[in-house]
Amino acid sequence: MTTTSGSSRRIGACLATAFVSAAGALVVATPASAQASTCSDVQVVFARGTGERAGLGSVGTPFVRAVTSTLGGRSVSSYAVDYPAASNQRSGSGTTDMTNRVTSEAQRCPDTKFVIGGYSQGAAVTDSAVGVRVAGGGGTPIPASLAPRVAAVVVYGNPAQGQGGSITRSPNFGSKAVEYCNSGDGVCGRRGTTPGGHLSYSGNGTIQSGAEFVAGKVG
Repeated sequence: MTTTSGSSRRIGACLATAFVSAAGALVVATPASAQASTCSDVQVVFARGTGERAGLGSVGTPFVRAVTSTLGGRSVSSYAVDYPAASNQRSGSGTTDMTNRVTSEAQRCPDTKFVIGGYSQGAAVTDSAVGVRVAGGGGTPIPASLAPRVAAVVVYGNPAQGQGGSITRSPNFGSKAVEYCNSGDGVCGRRGTTPGGHLSYSGNGTIQSGAEFVAGKVG
C-alpha cells in the first residue's frame, strides 16, 4: 500500500494553489485581450431612414457590405444608430447617439477610423452630427477634435439638400463628405421621373459609389 507523507501533501497543496492562481490570472487577462481584438480598422456608424426597423436599414445594410468588400483586407465593423426614426422627424437623439458612439469607440480603439452616414432622416442625424443645420435636428455634435478620426461621411436622400443646405458645407467634415440625391427624390429637393425616387438607392449603383468614395478617403 502506498502512503503519502505530510511533506508530500504540503508540496501538492502548494502546487495546486499555484496552478489555481495562474489559471485565475489567465481568466482575468482574457477579457482584456478579447476586448482589444474587437477593435476594427474601420467602423461604419450609420443611421436608418424614417419608419425602418431597428438596425442599419435598407440602405445601411448594403452600404456596410459594399464598404467591407471595397476595403479588401481591412477589418470593418458597424454600428446602427439607436433612435426612433419616427415620422415626426425629431432626430436629435440619433445625433447624440452617433456622437456618443464615435467618442467612446475612438477612446477605446485609438487606431480605428470611422465612416459615418445615414439615409433620409438618418442623413439628417448625420447633418447635425457634423454641424449642418436641418429641420428637426438637434442633439450633440461630434467634437471638432475627433474630426481627424472620421475618414468619410456618406449620406443618401439628405433632407438638408431639400432645404438649400449640404453636408459638404460642414466646417470640419465637409472635405470628406459626399451626398447622393436621386432624380425624382423630393426629400433632397430633386425633381424628375426616375422610378422609385427616394426609395431606389439600394439598387441604383450609388451604394457602390459611396463605398468607393470611402475607400479613397480611408487610403
